[in-house]
Amino acid sequence: MPILKAARRARLLCTVPVILLCAGPAAAQESDGFFQVLGRIILGTGTAKVAIDTPQAVSTIEAEELERDQATTIGDLFKAVPGIQGTGSPARPLGQAFNIRGIGTFDQSSSESRIAVTVDGAPKFYESYRMGSFFSDLDLFKRVEVLRGPASSTLYGSGAIGGAVNFTTKDASDFLEDGETQVFRFSTSFDSNGDGLGLGVISATRAGNGEYVAALNFSDINDRVDGSGAVLRGTAFDGVSGLLKGKWSFGADEEQSLTLSFTRSESDLPGSPVVQTGGTAATLATFGLHDLRTVDDTLTLTWRNEFRDNPLLDLTAQLSFAETSVDKSNFRGTALVCGPGLTQVLCPSSYGYATTTVKLENTADLSGGAWENYLTLGVQFSEQERSATSSLGAFGFHPEGEDRRIGVYAQGEFTFGERLTIIPGLRVDFGNRTPSAAALAAGARPAEDTAVSPKIAAMYEVSDSFAIFGSLARTERMPTLDELYSSEAAGALPARTPSLNLQKEEADTVELGFTWQREGLLSEGDSLQMKVTAFHNDLTNMIATTPRVAGGPAVPFFSNINAAELWGAEIEAAYDAERWFAQLAYSHVKSKNKATGLTLPDTPAENVVLTVGAKLPEQSLTVGWRASYFDNIRTSSAATTGASYDTHDLFVTWSPDEGPLAGLEVNLAVDNVFDRNYRNNLATENALGRAAKLSIAKRIAF
Repeated sequence: MPILKAARRARLLCTVPVILLCAGPAAAQESDGFFQVLGRIILGTGTAKVAIDTPQAVSTIEAEELERDQATTIGDLFKAVPGIQGTGSPARPLGQAFNIRGIGTFDQSSSESRIAVTVDGAPKFYESYRMGSFFSDLDLFKRVEVLRGPASSTLYGSGAIGGAVNFTTKDASDFLEDGETQVFRFSTSFDSNGDGLGLGVISATRAGNGEYVAALNFSDINDRVDGSGAVLRGTAFDGVSGLLKGKWSFGADEEQSLTLSFTRSESDLPGSPVVQTGGTAATLATFGLHDLRTVDDTLTLTWRNEFRDNPLLDLTAQLSFAETSVDKSNFRGTALVCGPGLTQVLCPSSYGYATTTVKLENTADLSGGAWENYLTLGVQFSEQERSATSSLGAFGFHPEGEDRRIGVYAQGEFTFGERLTIIPGLRVDFGNRTPSAAALAAGARPAEDTAVSPKIAAMYEVSDSFAIFGSLARTERMPTLDELYSSEAAGALPARTPSLNLQKEEADTVELGFTWQREGLLSEGDSLQMKVTAFHNDLTNMIATTPRVAGGPAVPFFSNINAAELWGAEIEAAYDAERWFAQLAYSHVKSKNKATGLTLPDTPAENVVLTVGAKLPEQSLTVGWRASYFDNIRTSSAATTGASYDTHDLFVTWSPDEGPLAGLEVNLAVDNVFDRNYRNNLATENALGRAAKLSIAKRIAF
């Protein structure tokens, strides 16, 4: 039988839920199991909702999947989630950024400001040319939520054109069972591709009305190889990370809680390429190597009072501080040397973002009669400081400054007769950007702006098994410090000046979709859930680097030169039975630059991921196979034009719950089983070759 093209196979696989949809009468289904991804609770859309009942494209990755897949990069993390993937270097932990529905680029030209990222509610942000955007150790988290589309702007900040990604750290209660006061969990891991080793220990304690968790992780890995056996230079690293978290409950019926959380992730990459996001051999040779060190901190203090006797009050107050710092030194392996202008990037240097945020939010229960009504009101104050200095002083192309914002927002959730749900929302952000003294000297000046983000979403349950939903959302993104204040002296090309007249980016998005769920489809007690979403995103005033003409006049560094549209569809489906399970994730994004008619360079290839597995409870085993199919794609950039490919992964989990081995957890995953040599179109280098990953953990309770 001839091998089918990846695109053809993708379309064939996507007919599976459609065929199941047509089979027989439907019945109500409610599930929140591990394998029923659409039955999980979503916390980041307002009041907690089951994913399939949320009128927005949402997905969640739970602790079991994080342990099973043993992800080390953003790309690994989102393998089976539609509409999101990593972009940049597929193997360097500091070389990837987020891409949601074609929003997000590897070279970090302010693209990550279009995606809101939080850790325990604290806004995270890092942006530097050819560096990744998220440096926290993934072993610290128990849950990751992905909210696709600009409807997320209401709760997470104007400008979230792509959507939001929320990380939640582990809690003591995740390890403590009823009656236990102290648990230790020891773990070790091995990765065959790069001979990687990992060690971890977790301590969870319950005392009185408090619970506490401490975690410490060590990791070490050598350079890794692609499917052809070629070394992926600069993928070796040493890392250490830690988590300290405590939660205290108090007040009448313990309706109040105070949670303090602190995480730190440190990474050392000796002899790593200056261009962390990867590129051609010529690019890597041009900029050479350096020693790279990053430190990523997140501190949150959260107080909540549920006011159980007062339906009008459910108040949360949070103070958070997030800082990411990057130090670069010992540059070598290039003919270029540290000097003024662009080669200043080869000088010993330090970069950083520090963000302090205060957020107050209250949810009032206004239910009455046939209506179930919730109204969320909030205000958020944030101050972000961008720092960058080198042995030659300040950078023109990486300006320092402060970005202060005040955001006020309101979101309602109205449900009538348990069938119709309407969610309107509005957010207004007031921004004040202040350049550093060096940027002022280069012509920058303070800037003030206002961004408005309205939305309305609705879902109607036609029957107990079938529902339709849709949303209209608009958001405005204020220019970042980088876009406003970057400058560059004249050289072979004309100078670039600060971009003082930038307009806000605007995005108008429409989503339409349906959900379907059925119980007892093929056997008693089984279930199928499916969510299909179509979207259209119209972007105007897009900000991009201004082209220069040799011998021409100086130009602003950035300009509003693009308008574009992105559209497509996503399918997320899951089948769960007593003995086996299956999951499907499909994503197809199309785009067009309205000026040229060409496909935008950050557009991901059409793809489908199918996971099939078996559950063997008598042996405490779960085994599974995951196949990923990516179509070929041609964009306006040769760097992001890619060929079709497919990969296959295997996983086995073993966790006996009785006998002398009770508390043991064994996870074996083999990625790229057939050692395929390929490159994702949003990656700048080949992907990893075959990697067998083994983790063993033991839980000891007192």
